[in-house]
Amino acid sequence: MGPRIRGLLLAAGMIPLLALFAPSVYADSKEKIDAGVSQALERLRGHAPGAGELLEQAVAVLVFPDVVKMGFGVGGEYGEGALLVDGQTQAYYVIAGVSFGLEAGAEYKSEVLLFMTEEALRKFRNSSSWQVGVDGAVVLAKEGAEGAVDTLNTRDAVRGYIFSNRGLIFNLSLDGAKITRIAR
Repeated sequence: MGPRIRGLLLAAGMIPLLALFAPSVYADSKEKIDAGVSQALERLRGHAPGAGELLEQAVAVLVFPDVVKMGFGVGGEYGEGALLVDGQTQAYYVIAGVSFGLEAGAEYKSEVLLFMTEEALRKFRNSSSWQVGVDGAVVLAKEGAEGAVDTLNTRDAVRGYIFSNRGLIFNLSLDGAKITRIAR
């Protein structure tokens, strides 16, 4: 059996596995998303010194409180979230992506994007499906000297944080993830 057929069989075999371990197939309600957004922002403030100040400076904040990433060779991630302007929910979005490589299992994380300029927010909101790294760059927080969180450059139009219950996650990328508005 050739490598291509083996890959197709592996991908087909993953569908039942993903369905078995995936969260509910029903979309989250507005109330559940909003509650998760509030909790995620509180966790972010606890994990990242200075995040509160950046949240205040941001024109808008896009929060995906529960993003699940799972796979076995071929993986994917999915999460629902909300766009906040002046602390108020303006719209709901989904983030989804596919990855390839040596990965197995599932992990949960939160992702927060801060739109620091009106122009970046306008481009995002006017896009039917916004792809990180194609339609706009997201500069993620990095671990700086002596384990401190590197303060993000004030010129970056869109900044981001990825974190779990244990703290910030520094070695991930959002490149390739698609963000699409959903009706709620």
